[in-house]
Amino acid sequence: MNILIAEDDPNILAGLGELLANDGYETLLAEDGLVAMEEFRRNRPDFVLLDIMMPGLDGYSVCREIRRLDQRVPVIFLSARSEEIDRVLGLELGADDYITKPFGTREVVARIRAITRRLLKSDESVDAQSFMFGDLQVYPNELRARRGEDPVDLSLREIRILELFNRHRGEVVTRDQLFDHCCGYSHMPNTRTLDQHISKLRKRSERGH
Repeated sequence: MNILIAEDDPNILAGLGELLANDGYETLLAEDGLVAMEEFRRNRPDFVLLDIMMPGLDGYSVCREIRRLDQRVPVIFLSARSEEIDRVLGLELGADDYITKPFGTREVVARIRAITRRLLKSDESVDAQSFMFGDLQVYPNELRARRGEDPVDLSLREIRILELFNRHRGEVVTRDQLFDHCCGYSHMPNTRTLDQHISKLRKRSERGH
């Protein structure tokens, strides 16, 4: 999953970027609202973490523009402003959640996974039924797999890759099919990223680790 993080505090921006990268996400970092919109238009991320008070464009303005371009991409506001009116405005603009600073980093990951699981349950393009991939039992709506008793967390993009392979068992799956189904778009900014996902999934399914 490709996550855009827009945050003008360099320490928070770097910390979230490192945390999510270590958790297996790809990250796009933006230090202000203008850069955030450039990154969104160029890369069309799967998820957006959005600070409210930013130079260039504030988070509310960025959210409005994102919703004009894409109604489905999940957006979480990150803000030190905890007043109810700020939360209400953020949600009315189309945000999926609102996290008040200071926050625990693991809370951010948990909120991302919770929202993604909720969206998967309403996404008809994702098969809700569990299936086997190698020795992994895959549970798409939970963003998880299991090898025996050992749980394996998966990203949304990894789930989509496995789901596509499962649908086309014994068939050749083209790169264009992977892009369209697994990325949600007709292209992917960095094709090597998809190759890395597939390589990692092969290792998980072929070797017991």
